Amino acid sequence: MKVALVTGASRGLGAEIARALGADGWSVAVNYFRNGTAAKAVVTAIEARGGRAIASGFDVTDEDAVTAGLDEIERALGPIDLVVNNATGEQPNKAILDQSWDDHLAQLVFFVKAPTLILQHLLPDWRQRKTGRVINIGSEVVDLGNPELTPYVAAKAAMLGLTRSWARELGPDNITVNLVAPGWIPTDRHATSSAESKNDYARLVPLGRQGDPSDLSGMIVFLASDAASFITGQTFAVNGGRTLA
Repeated sequence: MKVALVTGASRGLGAEIARALGADGWSVAVNYFRNGTAAKAVVTAIEARGGRAIASGFDVTDEDAVTAGLDEIERALGPIDLVVNNATGEQPNKAILDQSWDDHLAQLVFFVKAPTLILQHLLPDWRQRKTGRVINIGSEVVDLGNPELTPYVAAKAAMLGLTRSWARELGPDNITVNLVAPGWIPTDRHATSSAESKNDYARLVPLGRQGDPSDLSGMIVFLASDAASFITGQTFAVNGGRTLA
């Protein structure tokens, strides 16, 4: 049974991705930083459907924590075959004149530093086995250029560049790297969002609705499958056509 690590998987889209991979036959490490109770609930849901999973608590932005966390996963489940880089932090709205360099760094640590730390740990094993999958969770904001969100938008754009560069460098080792860019898909994180704001967003979507978490997880399951073994360096928008070029 292949092993997947989903970062930031205790709630929201990460939890849905973890559950979907578990249902598809993956052993899943459900990463979390603070909410161990929620992560264990995701594990229970996977196990209830006959899957195999563990809750894996560590800070993906801390090098020592990443090393210890990945070692623990490998002892419990076996060698990791897939990483879904989903972990994120807060994304405060700030006008340009109110933004600091630290605001940018706060986003870059999630979308550049954390994926790099994880890949660097796994790469020697992947190169030896000639296998490995990375799926980065990007965002439609890179195409839309949302105002007052520059640090987040810029960091997600950096993640896109990272995806493309890694795909070229790692292709000869049979390691694929892709990015999935969802639109606004409401989860428990958006419990306080108004119906008006959701309706305003949906009116700008050609399919006329907001996405469901399963819309995103379905794409992740596909990219993790053997059917996607010849796909790398690509961006897949899961947003109902919101960013039609």
